[in-house]
Amino acid sequence: MDIHKITDNKKEFIELLLLGDEQESMIDKYLDAGDMYVMYDKKPVAQCVVLNLGDGVYELKNISVSPEYQGKGIGSKLIDFISETYKSSGKELIVGTGENPDTLGFYQKNGFTYYKRIKNFFTDNYDHPIYENGIMLQDMVYLKRKF
Repeated sequence: MDIHKITDNKKEFIELLLLGDEQESMIDKYLDAGDMYVMYDKKPVAQCVVLNLGDGVYELKNISVSPEYQGKGIGSKLIDFISETYKSSGKELIVGTGENPDTLGFYQKNGFTYYKRIKNFFTDNYDHPIYENGIMLQDMVYLKRKF
């Protein structure tokens, strides 16, 4: 599988982006400013968007893997790729996510630890309730990982 940096026509990958963030207006807030990477297995199977926050801090704004490729280590490979790509210019990678045990477990397995919480992020910023594995998301939980 190959990973390519996408500089133009990022919305071409909207189906993958919506797997990681289900409201397009929220994606629009960071997509142009972020670096986008897409992993291919003859077709696009995963993507991530990374935003430079300054002072050596990068934020993983969106990461997703096509359902048929999930559970095969693809997401972990993308995180390792991002860490390798940005370690020379950065000191840490942060990610915000909902309080879902599976998602939190994925990030913890990949070396992330709790950083902070933003109360009511999902209920205040999305135009509809967001559910992951039957859990309605309310707070945004931020995790961080050193490069």
